[in-house]
Amino acid sequence: MFTGIIEEIGTIARIRNGGASAVLEVQAQKVLEGTKIGDSIAVNGVCLTVTGMGTGRFTADVMAETLRRSSLSSVQQGSQVNLERAMAADGRFGGHIVSGHIDGTGTITAMTPEDTAVWVEIAASGELMRYIVEKGSIAIDGISLTVAKRTEQGFAVSLIPHTGAETTLLHKKPGDMVNLENDIIGKYVEQLMAKPSSGEERQSSIDLDFLAGHGFI
Repeated sequence: MFTGIIEEIGTIARIRNGGASAVLEVQAQKVLEGTKIGDSIAVNGVCLTVTGMGTGRFTADVMAETLRRSSLSSVQQGSQVNLERAMAADGRFGGHIVSGHIDGTGTITAMTPEDTAVWVEIAASGELMRYIVEKGSIAIDGISLTVAKRTEQGFAVSLIPHTGAETTLLHKKPGDMVNLENDIIGKYVEQLMAKPSSGEERQSSIDLDFLAGHGFI
């Protein structure tokens, strides 16, 4: 589990492409501290398992499904990526609950400065937009951000200077692809409230009255 607070920007040092998968070699420093083979590191928001380590770098396998669902299919040697180690048990929740399992990708449509901040507008499919709510949380390339505006076709976030300086988002331009992970809470609530399929028994007592009575709606 991650929090969406990026620890450092790494660089793709090498890509070894397989038939439908790939192996990434990533240059890094901070995220290697205390890390061992088998640990998890989020690379642009994608949870990857460290399979090898060397001085100032680590390697990770990227399966075909991950390449299909994320922008890691488009990274190249020299590409910069956001990096975050899995949250320690005694760590702080500086962002929100991020699983590192990408729901899909969006496309940057505009980047507009406003005083010291920068508005970033992103187009996304209806399948993703159904879970995106104004003032809710969204992970963009692994960065925990607050949805400031929402339409049926996309949404916008506003980056403060610190976030812009510590992540790769402002290095991108309109037309670039970004990884999106929706707030996991909405997906679980939807699943729990879904009507059971034929022959399936539902044991959960969670319904709209339950959620309203407990302050969720």
